[in-house]
Amino acid sequence: MITQPHRLIEVFSDITDFRQSRGKRHPLSAILGLACCAMLCGYRSYSAIAEWGRNYGTEIAHALGFTHHTPCAATLHTIFRSIDREAFEAKVGAWAESLVATVPVAPEAAEIALAVDGKTLRGSKKQGAPETHLLSVLTHRVGLTLTQQAVAAKTNEITEVETVFGAIVLAGRIVTMDALLTQRQVAQTIVAAGGDYVMIVKDNQPRLKADIELVFTLPPAGDRQAHVRTVDIGHGRIETRNLTTSEALVGYSTWPGLAQVFEVGRHVLIQKTGQERVEVVYGVTSLTSERATPGRVLDLVRGHWGIENKLHWVRDVTFDEDRSQVRCGSIPQVMAALRNTAIGLLRWAGHTNIAAACRRLAAQPAQALALIGIEFEN
Repeated sequence: MITQPHRLIEVFSDITDFRQSRGKRHPLSAILGLACCAMLCGYRSYSAIAEWGRNYGTEIAHALGFTHHTPCAATLHTIFRSIDREAFEAKVGAWAESLVATVPVAPEAAEIALAVDGKTLRGSKKQGAPETHLLSVLTHRVGLTLTQQAVAAKTNEITEVETVFGAIVLAGRIVTMDALLTQRQVAQTIVAAGGDYVMIVKDNQPRLKADIELVFTLPPAGDRQAHVRTVDIGHGRIETRNLTTSEALVGYSTWPGLAQVFEVGRHVLIQKTGQERVEVVYGVTSLTSERATPGRVLDLVRGHWGIENKLHWVRDVTFDEDRSQVRCGSIPQVMAALRNTAIGLLRWAGHTNIAAACRRLAAQPAQALALIGIEFEN
C-alpha cells in the first residue's frame, strides 16, 4: 500500500475543537478517529460506533488517543450535531486531494477526471432534516470525495455548484456531470479556471439538444465524424455502446468552450428473456479531438455513470445510508462525510469489494487503525 502524504489522524487533530475546555473528556481527534475506524469496519450509526469502541478494549482506545473509556452514543450525537461541518469537510477534502497525487494513472488518461453528482439522504429527509441533498465532487478512478456541499433540494444544485468549484482545483482536470448541471455558466466557470468538461445534454437545453440531434441525423457536408464501439458480456446481458463525435458545431454554437459534440447509443440485450433496451443520449465537451478520441470520451461518460455503483450504491447497501434517520444539526452531513472517507480510504488501499473489506477489518481492527495512520501492535 502507498504511504499517505498526510495521515488522516493528523488531519483530525488539526480540526478546531468547538467545545470549552472545562468538562471536556475526550479529544476531538480521538472521537473522529474512532468514528472513521468503526466505519471502516462496517459499523453504520453513531450508536454502532460507540459499540465498536467498547468491543475492542482499552488498548485500541489508548491507541486512538482516549485516556478514559471510549464515548457513549449520546456523546457522539452531541459532537456530530455541533461540529463545524464546513470546516470538517474542508480538512477532509484537502486530505483527499493530497491522496489523488499518489494514485497511478494510465498514460492515455493522464488528466484527472472528476464527477460532480448529487445524492439525497432519504432517511434523514423523511425525518424533516434540512439540506439533506448533498452535491459532491469525486474522482473517477478511485472514488475519493474531494468536497461535499449540502443543498436544500436537488434543483438547487445549479446555484450551489459554484461554491463546490471554489473548494477544488479545476485547472488541468476534466469535470463530468449529468444534464441538470449542463448550464452555460457552469461550462464557463470550468473553462475559465483552466479545466475541461464533459456534459450530458437533455431537454433542459432544448436548442443545444436540437442542434446536436440534427448533426447526427443529417450530418453537414464535410463533417468528419469519428466512432467507437464497445461490447460487454456479463451478468446475463450483452451491452453494446456506440459513441460518435463531431466538430460540426464549433464556430456555430455559442456554448462556452465547445470543441466537440457526441452521441452515445446504448443497446442492452437480456440473454435469458430476449428483452431489449435502447437509449440514446447527447453531450458536449471542451476536449478537442486531438486530446480526446471517441474512446476517451466514452470512458469519461462511463466513468461518470460508474460513480453511482462506486460510491452511492455502496453507501446505501453496505452502510445502509438511505435508512439512516439522523436529522439533528450537522449529523447527516458529518456521517455522510465519514462514509465517504471510509469508502475512499478502502478504494485507495486497493479494495474493490467494500463489504468484504469491512468484514476483514472488523476481524483485524489494527488494520483499520493503520489506514488512518496509527501504528498498533496487539
